[in-house]
Amino acid sequence: MNTLDTEAGIPVRDRVTPLRGSGNGLPAPTWHRARVLASTPHGRGYHFLRLEAPSIARTCQAGQFVMLTAARDGDSDPVLPRPMAVYGRNPAAGTIDILLGVVGDGTRRLASFRPDERMLVVGPLGRGFRIARRTRRVLLVGRGIGTCSLTTVAQEYAGTDVEIVAVASGRSADRVVGGDVYRAAGVTRLHEVTDDTGSSDVTRLRDTLTADLDQAPPQQIMTCGSERLARLCEELGRRWAADVQVSLEAHMACGLGYCHGCATGTRSGPEESPLICTDGPVFRLTYQDTHLDVDR
Repeated sequence: MNTLDTEAGIPVRDRVTPLRGSGNGLPAPTWHRARVLASTPHGRGYHFLRLEAPSIARTCQAGQFVMLTAARDGDSDPVLPRPMAVYGRNPAAGTIDILLGVVGDGTRRLASFRPDERMLVVGPLGRGFRIARRTRRVLLVGRGIGTCSLTTVAQEYAGTDVEIVAVASGRSADRVVGGDVYRAAGVTRLHEVTDDTGSSDVTRLRDTLTADLDQAPPQQIMTCGSERLARLCEELGRRWAADVQVSLEAHMACGLGYCHGCATGTRSGPEESPLICTDGPVFRLTYQDTHLDVDR
């Protein structure tokens, strides 16, 4: 069955469910007036920040995010912080890395911070990816800036017996994100695919991945950044009987669940849809009849 066709009319965010578990194991968020250690352009349209935030670097779990305030001390705007995935972390150095797409006033302000300035950071926030105990191979599939939600999975499992296979997709080579982090984490099965070469075409990518993985498929698939790729991951999950988790992106005002502005879908009854900030950002696609137990 081709899921790309059968589920074409139903958005992925309307077909997700929160991962089971109480969330008691989540680290408590903290705030930092973090010192900016590095601030440099990266690729085409992206900007890299390295921030000194020791408690976040120490406790952040793969797939969690932070809220960054773009206003400097004394500024009256922009008022709302911006949610950003943690692109990388170094607990020993007490640093976190952020890669942001520069698309509006808020992200331009964030990109304007220079080394030794201070930026207000709150995190780690949300529920990240969960890998089951019996998982030995994970497929990560990211598109553009969405790949930033996946790179910490590779970092967290570097040097373990969990093999990471990764796809980093973008319009062109200078818009592909994550390759540097994946390679540093020891990922050797890395597919960097682009629109301008045709290698990112969903059908072609499906053929590439099935040829590579059919003989020893992943037990779990994790994705972010593209509706089309999420549907491909769903199809591959059916093919391989794999657990599929998706990280959803959303505008947020607080990141803490107070404003209720980031529900996953439209309200269809008396209950509110799950919130991306507190019930996610990582959810499980609900097509699956059975799941790996990722909550113990």
